[in-house]
Amino acid sequence: MSEIEVEGVRLTSPDKILYPEQGITKGELADYYQAIALWMLPHVARRPVTMVRCPVGHEKKCFYQRHAGSGVLPQLKPVTVPGFDDPYLYIEDAAGLVAMVQMGTLEIHPWGVTLDVLDKPDRVIFDLDPDESLTFTDVIAAALEVRERLGDLGLTSFVKTTGGKGLHVVLPIEPVTPWPEVKAWAKKVSGEMAADAPERYLLKISKAERAGRIFIDYLRNDPTSTAVAPYSTRSRPGAPVAMPVEWAEVKDGLDPKAFTICTAPERARKVDDPWAEIGKVKQRMPV
Repeated sequence: MSEIEVEGVRLTSPDKILYPEQGITKGELADYYQAIALWMLPHVARRPVTMVRCPVGHEKKCFYQRHAGSGVLPQLKPVTVPGFDDPYLYIEDAAGLVAMVQMGTLEIHPWGVTLDVLDKPDRVIFDLDPDESLTFTDVIAAALEVRERLGDLGLTSFVKTTGGKGLHVVLPIEPVTPWPEVKAWAKKVSGEMAADAPERYLLKISKAERAGRIFIDYLRNDPTSTAVAPYSTRSRPGAPVAMPVEWAEVKDGLDPKAFTICTAPERARKVDDPWAEIGKVKQRMPV
């Protein structure tokens, strides 16, 4: 089959294999995003996005794209962000998700801002990235500690798997604080954790210094330093997806590998949306 149409988007080579371990095709990836759009779009639509494009599958060379260029479909629209010269890209609907599949996108990374307020974030991210020697149980303990510290400040946070070894703790905030102040505050919270338990946490990105510890990546809180979207696939073996989970699920037995494009839509249909309230939380970052 040379082409099909999904969400009004012309999808060429739908039989192309993108995840050879499962035999998952480009057409099946488009079907996945069509199926998951209801839950995913509130976290992706009308936000600048960065795409990780892997036109011939996750095993081959992939590259990042943030700006318009050759091959960008009309479902991806340009937006000018204050402080940047070249327009960035955003989508509005499920057709935009499918258009990114047509462009060979295997990962979708939205910014922490919306088109309504492009210079002030509405989400703060604590990315917990463990050393290879650690277990997922260690990461779970770190996420629960982040949640507790934020809770002590009266703040409500949410959590998701990343499709990899880590977890993202996400704090929704009202978009009233500029990026530099948000980043500085995220660094402060992360730094307090590292100071209290230097044998468990660090703030340096260097893998050489990370032995036996978890890197608390507060650097995600910059305009272009994005994090993978909820429900986005990853360009990794197994076709994993980043999955929002309830805090009650963050315990021994949570297996991030269980969330794939084959299992995520059914879970979304059967389980109450763990992030249903994230857009309704009204709270401000402490000053």
